[in-house]
Amino acid sequence: MTEAFDFSLIDWSRGQFALTAMYHWIFVPLTLGLGFIIAIMETIYVKTGDPAWKRITKFWMTIFGINFAIGVATGIILEFEFGTNWSNYSWFVGDIFGAPLAIEGIMAFFLETTFIAVMFFGWNKVSKRFHLLSTWLVAFGASLSALWILVANAWMQMPVGMKFNPDTARNEMVNFWEVLFSPMAMSKFTHTISSSYLLGAIVVIGISAWFLLKKRHQVFAKRSIVVAAVFGLVTSAFTVLTGDFSAKVIAKNQPMKFAAFEGLYHGQRGAPLVAIGVVSTTPTDPDNENIKDFVFKIEIPNFLSYMAFSDFNAFIPGIKDLMEGNEEHGIMPAAEKISKGKLAIDALAEYKQAKAVGNMAKQAEAQQILEENFKYFGYGYFGTNPDHLVPNVPLTFYSFHIMVALGFWFLLFFAIVLVLVYKDKISNARFWLILAIVNIPLAYLASQSGWVTAEMGRQPWVIQDLMPTMTAVSHLDANAVITTFILFAVVFTTLLIAELKIMFKTIKNGPKTEGGN
Repeated sequence: MTEAFDFSLIDWSRGQFALTAMYHWIFVPLTLGLGFIIAIMETIYVKTGDPAWKRITKFWMTIFGINFAIGVATGIILEFEFGTNWSNYSWFVGDIFGAPLAIEGIMAFFLETTFIAVMFFGWNKVSKRFHLLSTWLVAFGASLSALWILVANAWMQMPVGMKFNPDTARNEMVNFWEVLFSPMAMSKFTHTISSSYLLGAIVVIGISAWFLLKKRHQVFAKRSIVVAAVFGLVTSAFTVLTGDFSAKVIAKNQPMKFAAFEGLYHGQRGAPLVAIGVVSTTPTDPDNENIKDFVFKIEIPNFLSYMAFSDFNAFIPGIKDLMEGNEEHGIMPAAEKISKGKLAIDALAEYKQAKAVGNMAKQAEAQQILEENFKYFGYGYFGTNPDHLVPNVPLTFYSFHIMVALGFWFLLFFAIVLVLVYKDKISNARFWLILAIVNIPLAYLASQSGWVTAEMGRQPWVIQDLMPTMTAVSHLDANAVITTFILFAVVFTTLLIAELKIMFKTIKNGPKTEGGN
């Protein structure tokens, strides 16, 4: 059935959405992290009355504001693309997907934007405590905004709390709380938000390290490093814990993605975790070009099984098991899922035909078949060759391992920085200060890798098992999407360059009239 789709349109639509999302995600995690760091700094100012802390707060507030403005602009474009490029998806699940996005706009975004005005322009116009409250509300509002967006994304990865209506061919929400508190939503929110806090801490330490290397604003830099390092150590530890929780949720609900994380082709008990590996560029299976072995790898025995199910001897299905089936472990072959999916699609067509002619018996029979097989509905759009059910394994593998390796490195780095601060050696630790600056692009690499892992690993699904990406696109001319892709790339790149110039100028100027150095 895949021959009927315009894959040029599909690929360019995916590319445009990925472009917008990745540019948007350059700005969002920094504002999420900086929001709480600023709130902590202002709390210290209000408690101590030390004007140096006010200058510190206002400097980082400027960095926050620069990123917040561009993040809002790219976020609005991103949401519009659901209607322009993915209208079939919006029709199929708009009743569910639209709800958290609407709540985000009504509740979280308005909370953020209302109090951000007080945060920036309320100095000396409102009381210290009200200004502090406003700063905390902006920080909480940003995270609350992220919650609803991540709930919507998590539902795509694990659709729950819904029922398909054959009369409208739409999914309808039946349990809002199940959507909000699904394990996928909770794991995705906690892991994404904590990793964003980590990134904010890395940026603050990196910029502060530059001031120390330049022998400028050293009191400002040291104080900023202390707050960011403590905040970063706590949030990086939480990121590791939430990452472990997320892995368990994915192993249970998205086994193909989990297998792609590790390039695991053949299921096994006591599956090892690949610590370091290089995936071959040449397919090892003549029947499936997606299956590639490792050139070399270093493994930690049994650890993948433990990571997935807290059992060193647990069985982890590989890509071959998920494609060909494994009767011993109750894994249905992909071909059988495709067959059931086609039954569901045909039953929906028969349901509509029977309803049109008033054949109630045939309508009821078709509805029963549809309900029995609906969980495989999306598989019905694949042909007899189910190769497209396997994601891009090398890309998923590398992005996952980059994210994990850097996550552990940042945890260690925060601890080292705090030791240097405690021993009063941070000012002269040139190697670590340079490394702190290098960590800034590494933090963004880890953040982007996390999204590549999450979104590429679930392909070909836009809604897990229910809607493949190829059926979600709008009926557009591929050339129109190519044109807008180029336009967006130019505009977003221009915005990024402008943002970086403003950031660098702000950093070069440093905090205003800081005393005590």
